[in-house]
Amino acid sequence: MEFKIPLFDLNFGEEEVEAVVNTIRSNWISTGPRCEEFENLFASMLKAKHAITLANCTCALHLACVVLGIKKGDEVICPSLTFAASVNCIRYVNATPVFCDIKSYEHINMDANEIEKLVTPKTKAVIVVHMAGFPADMEGIMNLAKKHGLLVIEDACHGPLSEYQGQKLGTIGDVGCFSFFSNKNISTGEGGMLVTNSDDIAKRVRLLRSHGMTTMSYQRATGHATSYDVVELGYNYRMDDLRASIGITQLHRLKEDLQKRAKVRSWYLEALKDIDQVIIPFACNNEFVSNYIMPIVLKNSTVENRDRIRESMHSKGIQTSIHYPAVHQLSIYKKYNAKLPNTEYVCNNEITLPMYSKLKKSDVKFICDALLNCLEGNN
Repeated sequence: MEFKIPLFDLNFGEEEVEAVVNTIRSNWISTGPRCEEFENLFASMLKAKHAITLANCTCALHLACVVLGIKKGDEVICPSLTFAASVNCIRYVNATPVFCDIKSYEHINMDANEIEKLVTPKTKAVIVVHMAGFPADMEGIMNLAKKHGLLVIEDACHGPLSEYQGQKLGTIGDVGCFSFFSNKNISTGEGGMLVTNSDDIAKRVRLLRSHGMTTMSYQRATGHATSYDVVELGYNYRMDDLRASIGITQLHRLKEDLQKRAKVRSWYLEALKDIDQVIIPFACNNEFVSNYIMPIVLKNSTVENRDRIRESMHSKGIQTSIHYPAVHQLSIYKKYNAKLPNTEYVCNNEITLPMYSKLKKSDVKFICDALLNCLEGNN
């Protein structure tokens, strides 16, 4: 089905084409100078000490768990309102996920008070997801982590340049993980970045991302090394220079794109404020954020009602989505028997509306008018 207003629009231009072509012409397309440039730019943008390119964000999350020493017998507190990768990485290292409820329908991130209720002697870490690019309560979470000696991994794949009290998301915990999947704020098709201020963590991630080899091909090709050793069981988690060249181009236009998205969100807030049937998560947030997606939550609703509303929106030419099915209710994770009433309600009644910088004010009005029409026709 072709939609009049799609959920997402790729923010690519001729600059990305030229970047890829120039990289091909350089005769070096695997991990090399473009990856290094991308890492340096990303670290500078976030004011972080280290940024390390990876094949995708799942690799970043996995390596975060590995280098932080999370292992079998450990528990890791995590949200269920997230993409499955945020939880799968815990299982990759044979640790146990402990699902935490979100704070409320209005604030759909984990809350420090809820996290603390789940801490046991086995708790090793917390994985924080900043939903839609809006910050979780990092002050409370970091205080809790210090109190109980916990490690903190930030899944910031929704939030490049998003801020919390003057700090960039992904730089507050021990490790931050970012995604450059095709629909993210920064897109390279596939790709990820791990960010840390720890020299030791960075050194080990660089080792593990390339088979545990002490030197990489580009170092040897440029004469900086002539041999290598394999000192640890590593992985093939490298990004290539083709994708990095796209990422560099995307970085240069990121801030402008996010400023436009902020304007689009302001139009949504104005158009939705009088629709009593919906809740707008993070409506009171005043910090600079990525506005990766535009979620709303239906009041006094059911999953069947939500799905009917979505189908009606689609019939009007407006594409929607849901973020996300509750992870603890997916078949692979049902055995943990988590009961998360706030998460379950939101996952059953959330609708993701179109969000991208090219949306016009008239588009937003059309979307919100159509939503109101669907809501009134559904009663």
